[in-house]
Amino acid sequence: MLARLLTLGVACLVVLLPAATDAVTTDAPGGSPQPAGRAASRSAARVETPVPAAARPLAGRTVVLDPGHQLGNARHPREIDRLVQAGPSRKPCNTTGTSTDSGYPEATLTWQVAMVARRDLQQAGARVVLTRSSNSASAWGPCVDARGRLGGRVHADLTVSIHGDGSYARGARGFHVIAPASVRGWTDDIAAPSRRLALSLRSALGRARFPRANYIAGGDGLDVRSDLGTLNLSDVPVAMVELGNMRNATEARGMRSKQGRARYAHALTDGITRYLAAR
Repeated sequence: MLARLLTLGVACLVVLLPAATDAVTTDAPGGSPQPAGRAASRSAARVETPVPAAARPLAGRTVVLDPGHQLGNARHPREIDRLVQAGPSRKPCNTTGTSTDSGYPEATLTWQVAMVARRDLQQAGARVVLTRSSNSASAWGPCVDARGRLGGRVHADLTVSIHGDGSYARGARGFHVIAPASVRGWTDDIAAPSRRLALSLRSALGRARFPRANYIAGGDGLDVRSDLGTLNLSDVPVAMVELGNMRNATEARGMRSKQGRARYAHALTDGITRYLAAR
């Protein structure tokens, strides 16, 4: 009987060893080295094979994405109403943002679009930094001054602030991109590249077949402002995107859908990538 058990044990060991060798190519937990079989060679080959540069066009780049507002801002009126430096003037720390008529919040839209854009950018090799780490009904902020300054703090190549508009104008729909005006001592050093970034984002949203805003002066989908802290306090090229009018029923349906948000995110990634490639 003992001889039969020993024979069965050896047979089991023979069957199990190849699987263990294929699965483990480094030292075992106890410190005993495992045999280096064909699997080890395949694993080493996979590790050593470089990713083509064309597949990671944003390698070495840092992008800040600013998902506008925060879901819990309305629960913290004292905090978000506090005045902060917003460039030459002071403005409230933040606002509640808008929503669709059905109650889908701007903060959630911007967060969900930013999550898809972050994944796209990371797959292209970029380091992505967000101005907020959650979309929480109990959280608030950060303030616009902190959002604006983050790009400089993390040595980013650019910042894109993501928003949805809430116009009640009859028939108002479409996106627009906001670039900072050249304000001496504040944005005069980044105004020109910021405009190029804004134009690249506008073109990308157009290629994705989003209509330009029909309620913004000029009708060209581009606005220039000197009163926004997120733009005025940036030390890197920056642009703000109003993805569309959340009060428009047609655009609201797209914003509430996963596919619609992905279209926005892919367009933003396209605009960012093309801007950086041209620098």
